[in-house]
Amino acid sequence: MLLDDHEMVRQGLELGLSQESDLTVIGSFGTGAQLLEALARRPADVVVMDFVLAPSDSDGLNLLQSLNRRFSQCRPLVVCSHYTPATVSLSLKAGCWGILGKTQNMTELIAAIRTVAQGRIYLQPCMVPALQGMQSILDATNVKSKMDFSSPLQLNACLTPKEQEVLRCFLDGMSVNSIAAKFSRSASTISTQKQSAYRKLGIRSDSELFKFTHQFGEPG
Repeated sequence: MLLDDHEMVRQGLELGLSQESDLTVIGSFGTGAQLLEALARRPADVVVMDFVLAPSDSDGLNLLQSLNRRFSQCRPLVVCSHYTPATVSLSLKAGCWGILGKTQNMTELIAAIRTVAQGRIYLQPCMVPALQGMQSILDATNVKSKMDFSSPLQLNACLTPKEQEVLRCFLDGMSVNSIAAKFSRSASTISTQKQSAYRKLGIRSDSELFKFTHQFGEPG
């Protein structure tokens, strides 16, 4: 089943999923209430749902909790605009089985649906290092028992070794120029690697990096 308050989005998802012989969309809804009513009549294996619905509707976290409480056989897969460690951890804690950003393509969504349908947690690779550091969240939701950290979900799938080196040196207080000298690279190369790591981690500033590492441990 699909849940999104934008009809055009639902139609696009249904059209894309209809091309897959092993997937069948049995319902498409614009509100959480409509979804819950439909599930009471007919169970679904997976619900693909937006995290942020219309202002008058239930928020994503409350809806996830309702799904988990009332329809435990159903596995929610969240698709969200703000794909951050905070959003991912909150969604997992509320009972979702998978979460990916709206910037991903249909192939990624189809892979996520199949993963969740098989009883495994689905996360994009760049989120794995952050969430592995959040032991209390993983323990509280039994995510560890469902998490498949085999390929392609590996720690190094997020940051390259050179990107990890650059961030660790930066966290140690080194400047771009000093890091460049240490590794015999140009300052522009170090800066590019740093910004690439930021993009993968969803970080936009130096202060966000320090906040990130304080909450989740060093990336990579």
